[in-house]
Amino acid sequence: MADRGTEWFEDEEFWDVFAPLMFDENRWAEVPGVVDAIERLTGASPPGAVLDACCGPGRHSLEFAGRGYRVTGVDLMDSYLEAARESARDEGLDIEFLRADLREFRRPGAFDLAVNLFNSFGYFADPAQDLGMLRNIRESLKPGGRFVLEMLGKETAVRDFTEGEWFERNGWTVLTEYSAVGAWEGMRNRWILIRGAERIERTFVQRLYSGTEMAALLARAGFGEVRILGSLDGAPYDRKAESLVALAFPEGSG
Repeated sequence: MADRGTEWFEDEEFWDVFAPLMFDENRWAEVPGVVDAIERLTGASPPGAVLDACCGPGRHSLEFAGRGYRVTGVDLMDSYLEAARESARDEGLDIEFLRADLREFRRPGAFDLAVNLFNSFGYFADPAQDLGMLRNIRESLKPGGRFVLEMLGKETAVRDFTEGEWFERNGWTVLTEYSAVGAWEGMRNRWILIRGAERIERTFVQRLYSGTEMAALLARAGFGEVRILGSLDGAPYDRKAESLVALAFPEGSG
């Protein structure tokens, strides 16, 4: 792997501190409904092979495996992967969890379904690496495979924009600030956590894609058909869209 330097999302401390805020009980409770929607959207069924790209602590990997799928979860964070492995052991599930960089990871023709969920796309400093990751995922799909990507779309980011908010969670006071980068090429996020005398602050940027931009990027990555949707339930990508969902088929599929 080429030496690219360390990016913010490779900071294990960040994910360890923020995990209770991002993956609370409500987030875990929504997972069965998410997988139900993906099965309806893609027609996937066990015992198909699933790639959970950016699997985090394994929420979706565990649900897919519990339904009889053969699952590979890929992430960079050792602590998340170990938590995912422990959950799999506790539930008696056989899941392959790998520490790997999706800019490099590929397993040609191995998977019936690949998913990248929970707004996990668009954080590489170099936008060319977004394309590289998508190409790797496309190469890892079998003919007739499906890829589901869920993220914050540029249109919904502009529609719902707020300069910031604060809330209390898990004993922390959380302050957030948001600002547009350039002509909405990205969204800058500043998070400040305060608990007594303890203060933790992180700033990062997520690259934003419009529906047409994401469809074009997936086409460049080798997907022959792309459908842009407004939810995992297949709603239109219109003014009521919940998120940007791309359903993509490798060339020769669909």
